[in-house]
Amino acid sequence: MKINKYVEDLRAKSATELNDELVAAKKELFNLRFQNATNQLDNTSRIKEVRKNIARILTVIEQKNA
Repeated sequence: MKINKYVEDLRAKSATELNDELVAAKKELFNLRFQNATNQLDNTSRIKEVRKNIARILTVIEQKNA
């Protein structure tokens, strides 16, 4: 249910807000990967979650463009 709420929130946003969210998610993913490489990351499952969120954002952007 939490995922459905997140997707609904994404669909309610404008294209510029979605692009901003995408940039923020990609920055977060970069930081998580960097922390993982330096053995500072405690919750490695967060990487998978952020990757899926990026895919969700891209999907909503594509749906709005179509």
